[in-house]
Amino acid sequence: MPNKTPETAPLQLAILCAELADKVKAEDVRVLDVRGISGVTDYFVLATGNNEPHVRAIWNEIARRTKELHLTTTRNPEGARSGKWVVLDFYDVVVHVLHRDQRTEYDLDALWNDAPAVPLPFIEKATA
Repeated sequence: MPNKTPETAPLQLAILCAELADKVKAEDVRVLDVRGISGVTDYFVLATGNNEPHVRAIWNEIARRTKELHLTTTRNPEGARSGKWVVLDFYDVVVHVLHRDQRTEYDLDALWNDAPAVPLPFIEKATA
């Protein structure tokens, strides 16, 4: 991970979370830049799991690796018991790991469609 500066640290964390989700085979991984749109956070990370164990594996990997790398820890994940929609709140970065049905039903992508997507080079390389 590159050196952290106050301006880039949240973006780097968001990209790291997206990359960790991708490594556990999350689908449709996106980072949305909600600065200026949301007063709550700077970036949303969205990731889809195929089933409840997959959702659990995704959020566990993100929580474990960010703590392991001594970057940050999250508050207790919201929704972890249901396994349908888990939210990891890193303050400047909020990660939403959703079961495919919830991703479709709540359509956060459309809700935040005015937020620019952050390019994710590791995903672009995999699809190129």
